[in-house]
Amino acid sequence: MYPDHTHQPHAQRAVEVHQPTPLAPVTAAPLVPMQPGSVPTVASIVLTDGRVVTGYAIAPAQPAPLAAKPPVSRAAVNVALGGVGFLAVCGGLLMLTAFITALTAFITQLIILAAVIFGGWIAVQVLGTGRSNGGTTVNIRKAVIKRNHFGG
Repeated sequence: MYPDHTHQPHAQRAVEVHQPTPLAPVTAAPLVPMQPGSVPTVASIVLTDGRVVTGYAIAPAQPAPLAAKPPVSRAAVNVALGGVGFLAVCGGLLMLTAFITALTAFITQLIILAAVIFGGWIAVQVLGTGRSNGGTTVNIRKAVIKRNHFGG
């Protein structure tokens, strides 16, 4: 389960020792006490629970000024908007053409379906079960009896 070299207690490894390198002493500049140009004002605030917080008032940090944007000419803006409008109109016309094509195909399919259904109905009427050949049905026995009754 374990590699062979872990079972050998007398195996020796090479050890490399690193000695730290001392740094050269740094001579600090002497501290010279200076008076501030003006004494900052101290503000005290009384909190709602009665504690008093005292500290120096700090002016809010001003954000870095934004880089001035180069002015864009009015003509460039009009050309860009015109191009966007033209593309929108072209896309709309393309969609309208596709819609009209699909609608035409749908109406054509409805007309073909109606023709097939109507043609099937006509075929059933003409090629029906054979009971009638398109003429008037006459019961011959009753006609013979009527003829004999009235003719005799």
